[in-house]
Amino acid sequence: MAQIKITQVRSIINKPAYQRRVIKSLGIHKLYNSVVKEDNPSVRGMIARVQHLVKVETVNN
Repeated sequence: MAQIKITQVRSIINKPAYQRRVIKSLGIHKLYNSVVKEDNPSVRGMIARVQHLVKVETVNN
């Protein structure tokens, strides 16, 4: 499967608890921290919930 790189670009301060939980469950710990995940519907759903806080790029293998 394809992989995607997810980078947090906005702070989670004063954001709702569900958005903070989604960022944590993606494995992002700090601002401008990136993680590489498999591109699947569950990860895409999490990204959709916090799309205003993250930047998504495809990773070439």
